[in-house]
Amino acid sequence: MAKSISVKPKKRGRPATGRDPLVGVRIPVELIAELDGWAKRNRVTRSEAVRQLIEGGLPKAAKRPPSH
Repeated sequence: MAKSISVKPKKRGRPATGRDPLVGVRIPVELIAELDGWAKRNRVTRSEAVRQLIEGGLPKAAKRPPSH
């Protein structure tokens, strides 16, 4: 007797593009323009620019006392 072929059902929606969770933020248009300029000068995407700037800024922010 022949074996049945196992068919994997298709999942709905767009396939995942990354492994990390998505974080959405609202940023003023002027700041986005600055961010895009920085990204272009450094030849990275907007997402990569955000990651690099956050990674660079967090250690500096941790050393300063909070400004309330």
